[in-house]
Amino acid sequence: MRSAGVVIGARVTHETGSVDDLAAASPESQSAAVDGLLEIPDVEEAFVLSTCNRVEAYVVAPDPAVGQAALREFFAGSEEGLVVTDHDESLRHLLRVAAGLESVVLGEDQIIGQVRDAYEDARSAGGIGDMLEAAVTKAIHVGERARTETAINEGVVSLGSAAARLAADDVPLEGATGLIVGAGEMGQLAARSLADADVDELVVANRTLSRAEHLASELAVDADAVPLTALESVASEADVVVTATGSTEPVLEPDHLDAEDADGSDPERVVVDLGQPRDVDPAADDLESVAVYDLDDLERVTERTRERRVDAAREVEAMIDREFELLCDQYKRARADEVIAAMYESAERLKRRELETALSRLEGEEFTAEQRDIVESMADALVNQLLAPPTKSLRQAAAEDDWSTINTALQLFDPDFEDGRPSPAGTASNVDQPIGATDDD
Repeated sequence: MRSAGVVIGARVTHETGSVDDLAAASPESQSAAVDGLLEIPDVEEAFVLSTCNRVEAYVVAPDPAVGQAALREFFAGSEEGLVVTDHDESLRHLLRVAAGLESVVLGEDQIIGQVRDAYEDARSAGGIGDMLEAAVTKAIHVGERARTETAINEGVVSLGSAAARLAADDVPLEGATGLIVGAGEMGQLAARSLADADVDELVVANRTLSRAEHLASELAVDADAVPLTALESVASEADVVVTATGSTEPVLEPDHLDAEDADGSDPERVVVDLGQPRDVDPAADDLESVAVYDLDDLERVTERTRERRVDAAREVEAMIDREFELLCDQYKRARADEVIAAMYESAERLKRRELETALSRLEGEEFTAEQRDIVESMADALVNQLLAPPTKSLRQAAAEDDWSTINTALQLFDPDFEDGRPSPAGTASNVDQPIGATDDD
């Protein structure tokens, strides 16, 4: 594992910014975002997680300043709500995200799948190297443990189910007509939650009609599928509307929702906008008969779930503390092994050179193959015995964060020999400080 860099993270989330801040920070795609980060000089690895309530980017760079500059360039124009973190905090935060501790719905299940998808996107784009491989796979492991070993995901487990709970506070769902706009993962979760709440009828509207038809066929309720172009007619008939599309512009306009009952009265209607950016034109909230909620409003309904999961969250926090220590130890071992490998490589080159010199001087002697093997074995034994104490010391130095000792060793045993002599000591200067350290440490 190459481990000479540092991991730096930056994010805009539902906790640090508004829905509009998130929209401004959202990349075209996770893969494209990773490609863009890798084009920045000195960025060695990159990972981007973009969901409806967070945009997070992580890079591996030679030092913290380079990583921070790269991420600020990536989030240019989205400074409002931006948080940049150092190595240790970035790694710990990533573990918390995968475990569901940073979600709007504490412990929700959807985020672990989103982290896996982001990992695959980053791998496909060439952004995952040794350091992020260890970090992201550790985060996925922690997320899986949190959900199988604790009760962190009991109760409301997604934004889709939270949307149904929020709507139920305003209108009775039993016997109601529901409209789901968007048949993606979030729309599917919302549709199933409304079906479980005993709505009388569900309509699924989606840009691709076949996907809407597939979702409608899977619901345990009377459900129809329509294209987005039918919103003007179906939205006015719905009691509850949940939107979750990937559109960059609002798809639901005030005119779609402004309707009267047969007696001339305005029916009460609830709209929950899970879109990122917004799916619902903000002007729709001005209609007297329509209540529009967005991601910021979901905090109200999710707080009840959060209170029930406090004990489980403490268990997950302790789990994260331990797994974070294991991840740091893994990096330390890798750093020490990198230096030890350089040390042995240097010694092996020196041993080989001196053996060849000695044997060439004895060309006239009658050396048997067995005698030659004995001489080579003696040289191997000398190298191993001489390097055993420094090997032990280097591993201990890594465990104790003694990076000065490690850097000195790498300079002394630089494997880059020229004419049998080590190259200048400065070639290993990127290992002169611990992972996450700065020049001020």
